[in-house]
Amino acid sequence: MTRRTFLAAAAAAGALSAEARGKMGIAVTSYLSFARPKDTLEFLEHANTLGAGGIQIPLSSKEPDYIRKVRTRAAQLGMYFEIIASLPDRNDTSAFESTVAAAKDAGALAIRVNCLPGRRYENFTSLSEWRAAVAGARARIDAALRIVEKLQVPLALENHKDFTAEEMAALMRERSSRWLGVCLDTGNNISLLDDPMEAVEVLAPFAISTHIKDMSVAPYPDGFLLSEMVLGAGMLDMRRIVDTIRAVRPDTRLTLEMITRDPLKVPCFTDAYWATFPDRSGLALARTMRLVHKSQDRPPLPVLTGLARDAQLRLEEENVKQCLTYARARLNL
Repeated sequence: MTRRTFLAAAAAAGALSAEARGKMGIAVTSYLSFARPKDTLEFLEHANTLGAGGIQIPLSSKEPDYIRKVRTRAAQLGMYFEIIASLPDRNDTSAFESTVAAAKDAGALAIRVNCLPGRRYENFTSLSEWRAAVAGARARIDAALRIVEKLQVPLALENHKDFTAEEMAALMRERSSRWLGVCLDTGNNISLLDDPMEAVEVLAPFAISTHIKDMSVAPYPDGFLLSEMVLGAGMLDMRRIVDTIRAVRPDTRLTLEMITRDPLKVPCFTDAYWATFPDRSGLALARTMRLVHKSQDRPPLPVLTGLARDAQLRLEEENVKQCLTYARARLNL
């Protein structure tokens, strides 16, 4: 598909009805900072009270009776279900295989995993260290892929501030399995100096799961600050993002990840940041800093440090509710 054809298809996707699109779901990581829900069924019920279309959360139990309850209740509510899990240990894949089997029995649409721990520019201080971690991650992905292909449950690798969009797309093309795709996070790759809309366009064809979020940025001495925002309050074109994903992956569910927290520091002016980016062009830095400059007229980024716990919990819940309201009113979700 050429870029022109791709964008034309994305525009046409805006004509889909709300019924065809489905309601936006909620990732449990939207409550990462304060509430931290743990029980799958309880979170399913909570998401339903908010009018969400589904959830993304770890399975809190693999017991057959519990799995049946999850599947039955999700079906009763007409909600979808995606599981959050970890890639297997290369030497012992039994725990991962049991999770995949439980996910299948529970009716999960996909299993979302991270490829690497933490953030690339914080966890790795040398190119050799980064390359060793990537080699290990690829081996774990291959081990996971053998299992999900056998059990026929899609595996979604999140672009989690580790691989650039092009690196992730290259990985998808190399493995080329119908059971392997991306959990497309619409904001993470700004931290790697990817253009946010270009990252969506590159990864959308592989998206079998999503983290839909709006973002904003602000300068700080070592680079820029990056913050999740309530949908519509940030700098991303959320309608264009949704339409782009829908154009090429109309059946992929759109799941909110609204993390309420202090802004993250992206120290892209430091030597340490560039240690794992030997081929990254200065043009990527210049493009990103233009976004930062353009965002200086926006309201200040939210800061939660100092708020009482009750206030933090209320704000976290209110942010999720506002995002769902925006999704219904402006995104037909």
